[in-house]
Amino acid sequence: MSALHIKKGSTSHSAYNLRDPNGEIIEKHTLAVLVENEPGVLARVIGLFSGRGYNIESLTVAEVDQEGHRSRITIVTTGTPNVIVQIKAQLGRIIPVHDVHDLTVEGASVERELALFKVKGSGEKRIEAVRLAEIFRANVVDSTLESFVFEMTGTSEKIDAFAELMRPLGLIETARTGVAALGRGKI
Repeated sequence: MSALHIKKGSTSHSAYNLRDPNGEIIEKHTLAVLVENEPGVLARVIGLFSGRGYNIESLTVAEVDQEGHRSRITIVTTGTPNVIVQIKAQLGRIIPVHDVHDLTVEGASVERELALFKVKGSGEKRIEAVRLAEIFRANVVDSTLESFVFEMTGTSEKIDAFAELMRPLGLIETARTGVAALGRGKI
């Protein structure tokens, strides 16, 4: 009998890998889906996720080919490797879907997100908010005597970090676009 009473998998900061090696790992993937730009396509794609209990962490949709009437849906989702394979296969079976790319697997990609932050404050907190915005390269797009609206473009992690620093300074509201992504160097 062991003198240590460590619950298996109880901490991610352990010096030993206590997780079950046969357990499935949850992965985050960015999928780019090229679809016909017609009514109901987005609802069908979303229905696939909700009907099977898959989560969407980020969703961005825009028309990318006006002549061909095609839109690009960028989806950030999580799941086990088997679930990700299922999602890609099921997306490919939807009739108006032309192409499904897993940017996470296909190699290096560029991912960016746009966010707006409304921060209230006066005195030292106001000065600190502006100083941090400069460090993060956020732009002031609106200013009143009581608040600022900052605009920032960057990775989701950078936006999360900025939001965490703004909370104690008076973060009131946040709006985010979701991830836009393209594979790098592929032609």
